[in-house]
Amino acid sequence: MKPFYRGRRLRKNAAIRSLMQEVRLTPQDFIQPIFVVEGEGVKQEISSLPGQYHYSVDMLDDIAQRMQQSGILGCILFGIPDHKDSCASEAAKEDGVVQQAIRRLRSLSPDLYIIADVCMCEYTSHGHCGILNGKGEVLNDETLPHLAEIAVSYAEAGVDMVAPSDMMDGHTAAIRSALDAAGYEQVALMGYSAKYASAYYGPFREAAHSAPSFGDRKSYQMNPANRTEALLEMQADVDEGADVLMVKPALAYLDILCECANQFRLPIAAYNVSGEYAMLKMAVQQGLMAESVIPETLLAIKRAGASFIITYFALEAAENIKQGAWEQWA
Repeated sequence: MKPFYRGRRLRKNAAIRSLMQEVRLTPQDFIQPIFVVEGEGVKQEISSLPGQYHYSVDMLDDIAQRMQQSGILGCILFGIPDHKDSCASEAAKEDGVVQQAIRRLRSLSPDLYIIADVCMCEYTSHGHCGILNGKGEVLNDETLPHLAEIAVSYAEAGVDMVAPSDMMDGHTAAIRSALDAAGYEQVALMGYSAKYASAYYGPFREAAHSAPSFGDRKSYQMNPANRTEALLEMQADVDEGADVLMVKPALAYLDILCECANQFRLPIAAYNVSGEYAMLKMAVQQGLMAESVIPETLLAIKRAGASFIITYFALEAAENIKQGAWEQWA
């Protein structure tokens, strides 16, 4: 009989399975999102994201220590101000909530790599990611100077990387130019390059108080049906000076992540978004799936080509890896 492939030979026991494992998870794979609010003494669990919290600046000590102890190298900040207006004026203030958080985290953990999300939706009274005209339409070019101002203010506060999530055309070039002109050539830029108009963002919008008060974001976020458009958006960010590209969401767009990782030489981030997190958390809590579905999911994202993963599982994952609880996956 003609010999046939016996793949089971290399799955016989734990030792050989580990030797043959192609992809592994490490704490250095993860970026921890942090929601920062105004006030003092605030550490309040977010109902839509169990295990995640709103922190006031004075309460960042605990999460900074946990990130350091677990081996997480970076975080991404989202600010939630008390005051909102039509032009997101709070976002670029020297004493804004994100600017304060950058300085606080830098003092607590000097080696932590700090990324700040650049957008206006958390800061606008209408919840859209840019300046509106009288018809309720988001004005692309008029929004760019505001985004650039926000990015420069984060750079002045000491951020390592800015990440514009607004999806305005030309925002990468505008922000890169503004940073360079202000003397911040060393501040990196991560594009939310292929960001889809997804239903998976629901829990985040509750957490960040950023849901649009009318309409939707389909005119500036991408159609979930489109693949080629993602490649065009990626190339635009490359041409405009991005240092890192991103696919968001991750889990429902692994095909996009894989294709972009194969086509572009820049690092590719994957954002394992709030809906993906909440969905798995609930399934595990209700006993519908084993907890191992979490590392399996993160492994799939890395296997598809992610250089690193922005995920609400970051601390949990890093601590489990550090403690040996996820030995099979690490």
